[in-house]
Amino acid sequence: MKAVILARVSTEEQKDAGNSLPAQIERIKAYCARRGLEVAETFSFDESAYKTKRDEFDKILSFVNESKEKIAICFDKVDRLSRNIFDKRVALLYEKAVADEIELHFVSDGQVINNAMNAGDKFRFGMQLGLSKYYSDAISDNVKRAFEQKRRNGEWTGPVRIGYKNVSLDSEKRLRKDIMLDPERAPLVKKLFELYAMGNDSITTLWRKITEMGLKSPNGNMLARSNVELILKDSFYYGTAHSHRYGLYEHRYPRLISRELFEKCQEVRLGRSWKRSKLASAMEYIFKGLLTCKRCGCLMTPEIKKGKFIYYSCTNAKGICKRLYVPEKTLLERVHAIFSDFESIPRDVQERLVDELRALNESEKDYHNKQLVRVRAEYDRVQKRVNALLDMRLDQSITHADYDKKLQELKDEQYHLDIEAEEYTKADHEYHIHVGTVFNLARRMKDIFESSEIVEKRAFLNFLLQNPTVSGKNLEFTLRKPFNLIHELALNPNWLRGLDSNQRPTL
Repeated sequence: MKAVILARVSTEEQKDAGNSLPAQIERIKAYCARRGLEVAETFSFDESAYKTKRDEFDKILSFVNESKEKIAICFDKVDRLSRNIFDKRVALLYEKAVADEIELHFVSDGQVINNAMNAGDKFRFGMQLGLSKYYSDAISDNVKRAFEQKRRNGEWTGPVRIGYKNVSLDSEKRLRKDIMLDPERAPLVKKLFELYAMGNDSITTLWRKITEMGLKSPNGNMLARSNVELILKDSFYYGTAHSHRYGLYEHRYPRLISRELFEKCQEVRLGRSWKRSKLASAMEYIFKGLLTCKRCGCLMTPEIKKGKFIYYSCTNAKGICKRLYVPEKTLLERVHAIFSDFESIPRDVQERLVDELRALNESEKDYHNKQLVRVRAEYDRVQKRVNALLDMRLDQSITHADYDKKLQELKDEQYHLDIEAEEYTKADHEYHIHVGTVFNLARRMKDIFESSEIVEKRAFLNFLLQNPTVSGKNLEFTLRKPFNLIHELALNPNWLRGLDSNQRPTL
């Protein structure tokens, strides 16, 4: 009779305890040789026998159904067949064995399931199946109880978060692990929350900033954009762990941020910061948090006088300033003057500058095109690695875990290349209109500012003004690029009389 060998493991512990796939195969081969069984096929794989979905095992069922002769299916033990007595595959194979279509051989258990079984053999087989299931259920119960106790102790049982790290503790000669802040990554993760809470960055721009600052994954790779969003949504950082099955619970590890900072980030993420009530908006101040005292460097804080007039004064935290109240209206006069200067730029001057910078862009386009060719070639190279990785998995030369881990790394690399290509494409097609857009924005600043809500006005000024300070009753600042250059052009329209040999505006 021909025989089919089936070897299966579901845990690393089984591989290391004499139950490895090669060990099972050798025992079954020796058994087949003693019984005069001819080995026609050998199946070996990693798969849990307790789950309903068993793709690898189903391949064996297909082989059995396609066989036109009686065969013996050989296992090392009954638990290699299944740990679930309700598994439909067990019933199917059992019925085939009783109908004399196949035989089931369990080498280490010394049992054969066929049409010649007596009541005792059937009872023994049923008991072995029941014990296999009991063993798995008991392990599951023990694990659940252990996890419940860990949650009561505030312990975390999942992967360590970015910004934390696992440390080994030697207690009573037993190696235990704990979680502590990662001194390298924790400050950057905290900075991530602080930047996002300001409401000036999208997830994408924040991801680029924090990458430039040096935040990487625990294995040293660049973070994916999705990782940044997951960090911002994770309550673990302020002290609350989340289990998909058991919900929220307080953990015992160091807290990286405050709950207030976390909730502020959620407001920004969900857009609630732009939907405040009229009462809340009425309590906002245009220069709140933007101004410092030029003399001492302390913050200028607003307050209302006579129920309707807004004044700013130095907090005098250093005790070296005399408190001077400056009306908000006075501070805004300097800002309105800048807006008026922008409005005065002649349109023909604007159009001329745009045309000349468009000509300068031709060399930039060549550079962008070369970079696009490089990025696309790199993307194709990574895709070939993805295809090769899939072939390795189909050949079972790598495990599921290794495949998933490496595939994620390659997909992250492709994602970054996609973003890089998108940026070069935008620069190639949109560079020539950026200057015109900035000019149009500058010319319309007064109307945009006047029609905005107070919160938006503050964000607008933060975007335009650099290092604003108050000296006496005067607002002093510099303009951020490129508005500083536009302002120079507004004050001196003859500044752009042509380009010199170095392709720079002549003065």
